[in-house]
Amino acid sequence: MRRFGRFILFKGIKMATLLVAISFISFLLMKNSPIDPVQAYIGADMLNVSPEQREEIAEYWGLNDPFMVQFSNWSTSVLSGDLGTSMIYRIPVSEVIGERFTNSIILMLVAWSLSGIIGFVLGVVSAMKKGTWLDRLIQWYCYTLASTPTFWMGLLMLIVFSVWLGWFPIGLGVPAGVLTEDVTLSSRIQHLILPALTLSIIGVSNVALHTREKLVDVLESDYILFAKARGESGFLLFWRHGLRNIALPAITLQFAGFSELFGGAVLAEQVFSYPGLGQATVDAGIKGDVPLLLGIVIFSTIFVFAGNLIADLIYYIVDPRMKEKRGT
Repeated sequence: MRRFGRFILFKGIKMATLLVAISFISFLLMKNSPIDPVQAYIGADMLNVSPEQREEIAEYWGLNDPFMVQFSNWSTSVLSGDLGTSMIYRIPVSEVIGERFTNSIILMLVAWSLSGIIGFVLGVVSAMKKGTWLDRLIQWYCYTLASTPTFWMGLLMLIVFSVWLGWFPIGLGVPAGVLTEDVTLSSRIQHLILPALTLSIIGVSNVALHTREKLVDVLESDYILFAKARGESGFLLFWRHGLRNIALPAITLQFAGFSELFGGAVLAEQVFSYPGLGQATVDAGIKGDVPLLLGIVIFSTIFVFAGNLIADLIYYIVDPRMKEKRGT
């Protein structure tokens, strides 16, 4: 129990250090960005704003203060739970993140589940059929996906299934011109399918190839050869001796892939104009919305770290070797 407490404490310190470093670097990059935050705040009315009004706006947002003063003020507000106000949406950053993250987490969970299940099944089939045409086909498929950009796959899905076949909506998260309270669940699902399929197809390769490699090692071990000598084969052999040895690495890899999933979601949401956190990130970066972008950076860092932490905890708790270490 003491070892587990030290493990959690170490992860907590690591997370705090990571947040401070990323916050400082992100703040420094935004400060030296060529995008003028005052102009981004004013927008199209920039020509109608006098230099005095511009100076007042800069003073109001604290843009004339030294860098360390600005960072200190912002850090103090963040520690008190205030992420600031978005310059684009004119509402608190926490509200923007909460609303957009609800859409993004549904998309990412669907894609994450599909990619994990499909990748695991493909990896198992490839390993069980090692050396056959099916194994070579699955490997070719996975290597091709591993080098395929998310935005390219999204555009391909959009052209084929929305433009040519007309099976799904071209974009957005809900039908255009429909009030929020009038949007049905089926409409939301229709708009969700293509972005989720794009992310899941891209995410299949890592899990599939890793599962194949692990299962091939297991199938070539001595106890598997002994099981085959006793007459076991096919699915029964995999179920009794292979599954327990490859399930944990596959689950760990899937949780550790949160960072890639989040990065892919940014591109997929941009292609499909899906109103998630990824599209808000792009808008904040292009339009110079410093509070919103920094808030998203902090939130995404915590989100990715949480995924990696869950993976570590699963390995720490479930892996028998870890249990032996805790018992000593």
